[in-house]
Amino acid sequence: MSLLHLAIIAPFILAIFVPSLHKALPKIHTGWFLLPLPIVLFSYFLSFLPQIIRGETTMETLNWIPSLGINFSARVDGLGLLFSLLITGIGALVVLYSIYYLSKEKEKLNQFYVYLLLFMGAMLGVVLSDNMVVLYGFWELTSFSSFLLIGYWNHRERSRYGAQKSMLITVFGGLSMLGGMILLYLMTGTFSISETIAMAATIYGHELFIPALICILLGAFTKSAQFPFHIWLPDAMEAPTPVSAYLHSATMVKAGIYLVARLTPVFALSGLWVWLVAGFGILTLFWGSFSAVKHNDLKGILAYSTISQLGLIMSLLGLGAAAIHYPAVEAGFYTVAVSAAVFHLINHATFKGSLFMMVGIVDHETGTRDIRKLGGLMSIMPITFTIAVIGSFSMAGLPPFNGFLSKEMFFTGMIRAQEIGFFNMETLGLIFPIVAWVASVFTFLYSMIIVFKTFTGKYQPEKLEVKPHEAPLGMLISPIILVSLVVVIGLFPNIVAPLINSVMASILPSLVAEGMKFDVHIYHWHGFTPELFMTIGVIVVGILLYKFMPRWTGIYNRMPEKFSLNSAYDNGLAGIQKGANRFTNAYMTNSIRTYLLYIFTFLILSLGTTLIVKNAFVLDTANVANIHAFELVLVIIIAIGSVSILFVKSRMTSIILLGSVGYAVSLFYAIFRAPDLALTQLVIETVSVALFLLAFYHLPKVNKNEEHMRFKMGNAVISIGVGVVVSLIALSAHSSKAFDSISQYYIENTYKKAGGENMVNVILVDFRGFDTLFEIAVLAIAALGIFSLIKLRLTRGKEQG
Repeated sequence: MSLLHLAIIAPFILAIFVPSLHKALPKIHTGWFLLPLPIVLFSYFLSFLPQIIRGETTMETLNWIPSLGINFSARVDGLGLLFSLLITGIGALVVLYSIYYLSKEKEKLNQFYVYLLLFMGAMLGVVLSDNMVVLYGFWELTSFSSFLLIGYWNHRERSRYGAQKSMLITVFGGLSMLGGMILLYLMTGTFSISETIAMAATIYGHELFIPALICILLGAFTKSAQFPFHIWLPDAMEAPTPVSAYLHSATMVKAGIYLVARLTPVFALSGLWVWLVAGFGILTLFWGSFSAVKHNDLKGILAYSTISQLGLIMSLLGLGAAAIHYPAVEAGFYTVAVSAAVFHLINHATFKGSLFMMVGIVDHETGTRDIRKLGGLMSIMPITFTIAVIGSFSMAGLPPFNGFLSKEMFFTGMIRAQEIGFFNMETLGLIFPIVAWVASVFTFLYSMIIVFKTFTGKYQPEKLEVKPHEAPLGMLISPIILVSLVVVIGLFPNIVAPLINSVMASILPSLVAEGMKFDVHIYHWHGFTPELFMTIGVIVVGILLYKFMPRWTGIYNRMPEKFSLNSAYDNGLAGIQKGANRFTNAYMTNSIRTYLLYIFTFLILSLGTTLIVKNAFVLDTANVANIHAFELVLVIIIAIGSVSILFVKSRMTSIILLGSVGYAVSLFYAIFRAPDLALTQLVIETVSVALFLLAFYHLPKVNKNEEHMRFKMGNAVISIGVGVVVSLIALSAHSSKAFDSISQYYIENTYKKAGGENMVNVILVDFRGFDTLFEIAVLAIAALGIFSLIKLRLTRGKEQG
């Protein structure tokens, strides 16, 4: 196993020991044991930076199921490295923050950190896996671990609701993504992402190409909270703040963005990919920013702001994908959208992570996140206020912070959308800069709300649950580091330019193959450009909207909640549950007789239909033994006994007839020279009859008019059908043997290899020993269950007595 594979599974290995460490050293916060791991992993991945900048790629393969083309192949290129650095770097800061945020006396820290490590390892697996099946496994593990983290406070109904909602939506998308990957495999014959990218030109135009594209995008859109699948993200804010800062700003929600970026070389050849990714992205950008303004919960505002920013990045990736349709000499004009997406991806992780941590501090130190109760905290919590100003102003796109630079690049990408010369972008492309500008106005607005509604205005101590004060230094370190990066990258943006160039080479490899070299230069002043005037307009209109908010925010009340997507989700879930209950109640009658009818009917239809459709019935009497008169007599006895049971009115008579059928079968075994089976059958029938007779006294008296005692044509048809179908299958199987009988093998080896003369016993004990062992284990488990039920009944009887 290589170091790269070890780096991916290291969080899983440490997660195994977390409960023991927590139990062995209860006085030490469990987070301290975890903190070194993400720091070491961050340092390890940082060591790849020089070779990635040089354009080199590292690939390590660990064989898993090579016969199916499934291997644990880990690949580090620019895109994978960027996400690995975000996962481990932000992960280290989140662990440090959580040490001071979560109390070791009040919280189940062993569970929290196990879940967090599972998520960290799963995300590393997603962004570094080159095999699509392995990527899918890690992808679903991120959904599972995020479900556990969101529902960490499981005593809260809203936490359970948010966890379930995120699981249902993201797992649905994950299954769709798996379908798309299988379709890609059918087109290419490989699960390798790098090999699939190399064959992109050959599969374009395949009849499965568009279905695969749609399935992949469903997975990406659900995970990255794109409209209309964004509804799970606000409810996920019920998770502890460290979870929100890690999962819902820097890592998990960007998994869909990673997937789109990774598979852009495969699908960007289709104009549908450009339109869907860019269109849903810009729609999500607008809806998220517009919806954020109406919320009073700080985490609710940040949740919708995250949705909005994810839409921004997604729209840029969609428009940037159009560069593939141009020669390398022309494509540089359009790649600005991709560089803006990558740059904003980095910036968003810094300012949004710091803002979530800031909100956690406010909640932790005041007891509320409701902006209607907050205000005047600037002088009481000056460091937290500074963090809020830097993070929010960067998110609003104000200089000199990094968000301003990527927002200017975003405007540039949107303006150039109308210049893309295909798919009618010349006219419809005007929509993109207009919607982008409107959404940016609302982004500026909710950024101002976060800062000024929380830290300025009237101080209201009577509405706060605790007396506010500045957070301890340990809780401030992580957000301070993040806002420091906001400032440093804002002042010296080209320190990340080499990494951006490498990521762009991963997203647009076809242009690299044509000889194009990406060389991003980021600077503050571009002159008096349309982007600058758009920014000035955003600030002016945003300030006016903030000043006159009471006069226009009533528009949010004009949208009935019952017509919202959340309501549609709730009603749909309730409808599915109601329909499932009705369907279940229709066939769950608490009658074994009815359940057997279902089973036997399905057996007749499925096997009978197969026999007919496949023309599988074959009758060959060449190797059939002669039937003697005494065998016919036994068959007649068995038939008469079986049919007579249906018509007799006495339970005693039914028991006797049933026993006679069993004893007649044992005579068959004796005739066919299987005395051990005959003896077994005799014992079983004797015990069965004896048990029936023992229970006979406790059975209710038979009512001669009981419905179940009367002959039923439906039951007769089903029973006859089962007999006919099974008989036809048996005759066909005997008449069309594809291989020689295995009986000769047992005849030759029973004594030689097993040392036994009784062939049946040797088969059961030696050749099929595990089968017999498992049967015994099943009987033992059943016996324990029966014993427990009897013991429970006796115990309850004593308590009641």
